Amino acid sequence: MAAPGKKDYYEILGVSRGASADEIKKAYRTLTRKYHPDANPGNAEAEAKYKEINEANEVLSDPKKRAQYDQFGYVGDVPPDGFGGAGGFGGFGGQGQTFTQEDLGDIFGDLFGAGGFGGGRRRASNPNAPRRGADLEATVKITLEEAYRGVKRKLEIPRLDTCKHCGGSGAEPGSKVETCPTCRGTGQMHEVVNTPFGQMQQTVTCTACHGKGKIVDKVCTECRGKGRVKRIQNVEVKIPAGVDTGTRLRVSSKGEAGINGGPAGDLFILTEVMPDSRFTRKGDDLNTTVEISFPQAALGSEIKVDTFDGTEKLDIPAGTQAGSKLRIRGRGMPRLKGKGNGDMNILVKVKVPKNLTAKERELLKELAKEGGQQVNG
Repeated sequence: MAAPGKKDYYEILGVSRGASADEIKKAYRTLTRKYHPDANPGNAEAEAKYKEINEANEVLSDPKKRAQYDQFGYVGDVPPDGFGGAGGFGGFGGQGQTFTQEDLGDIFGDLFGAGGFGGGRRRASNPNAPRRGADLEATVKITLEEAYRGVKRKLEIPRLDTCKHCGGSGAEPGSKVETCPTCRGTGQMHEVVNTPFGQMQQTVTCTACHGKGKIVDKVCTECRGKGRVKRIQNVEVKIPAGVDTGTRLRVSSKGEAGINGGPAGDLFILTEVMPDSRFTRKGDDLNTTVEISFPQAALGSEIKVDTFDGTEKLDIPAGTQAGSKLRIRGRGMPRLKGKGNGDMNILVKVKVPKNLTAKERELLKELAKEGGQQVNG
């Protein structure tokens, strides 16, 4: 029973006197989420309840304090109101109580979003487990014609490669390799730090083995214990026909070497297609411009148009106007995703001669006269 004038800690947490440590912990977490000041801003009643919950938990979660409370109804020198030692929000958890990141992650998970306080629960990873190497990226510039036909390029890519001298172990061949006695091979250490919420246990990289989990008698003279060295790798990349600026190609396993025998990363090639003097590109289509004479436009003609596969015949219908657009189907860019090619679009310009012969001038005058048009000269 609680001492006269004292509130019942079991009643505050809503548990029976025979409640297990897990039941008390679960009740405490549930109530702190409900009455936390951040969840009840400006609510004095919730803040007071929050203090009571922390005081009750401080006693009932400690076997020695709980035994004293069960026997005498109080613990130590408790103030008459029974709740002066919780310290409010600033003294969260009470004096001398230590919380782990896991505890805080559970308590504050609903208040600070997924993952809880400080990233929530974090599982210690095995530093000796195989890890995939990082991906790399390189930009390749090609001409529009190379993009039309496809091309192969030899690239020199700097990357971290497995050290051949030590085979990636980081240890000089023949040297002794032992499990780190400080972290016992986990690569991590636990330390207690003071926070506004009291003391908290956090996980840090082991300072003895630098997170590797092993101590070597003598580090590799080539990679200085890192297991990987910087090298230039020669890679031949096949760039398929139809690529455009911004196309991203993946070359499997040509990224950085893995760690502890893990797979290599990938190499990503970003293509940049340079401008062409003859054609402009729009999607899978190619655009170009041709000039024809007035007689060809008026009477019609057949001309030759340049393509990446040689010249192509183009029929100019009679009466074609300047600015008309004609099309040769299937003479555009290869479709990277799909079959066939785009089209060749031709903008027609009518060329006006600047210097006329006497005969040309007379003929044009006759043409103008026939059409009832006024001309100079």
